[in-house]
Amino acid sequence: MRMNYVLDTSDLRESARFWSAALGFRAAERDDSPYLTLSDPEGRFPPLLLQEVSEPKQGKNRMHIDLHVEDARAETERLTGLGARVRHPFFEEDGYLLVVLADPEGNEFCVIEPLHA
Repeated sequence: MRMNYVLDTSDLRESARFWSAALGFRAAERDDSPYLTLSDPEGRFPPLLLQEVSEPKQGKNRMHIDLHVEDARAETERLTGLGARVRHPFFEEDGYLLVVLADPEGNEFCVIEPLHA
């Protein structure tokens, strides 16, 4: 069995730019396909497959990406500089500092920092 993580997008180029920079992934060569694979050059994480769709995102994500980092505030500043928007400001939950962001397409994701090591 194999499993892929697929993110729908109505702007494949912009999503590839954002997520490549956000994750440090590399985009595969682009052809006429509605799919584009972003891969971790160090092989630590599974690839993220972007799928171009005609309709824009509507409603809340049923699944999302969590980015676990050492400094959530610094990472949030970096990601908003790339085009992310804050959807839910910083809050603490179960020993973690969290913030909910959205990519330029509106797909929500979380940035998470452990409060106590």
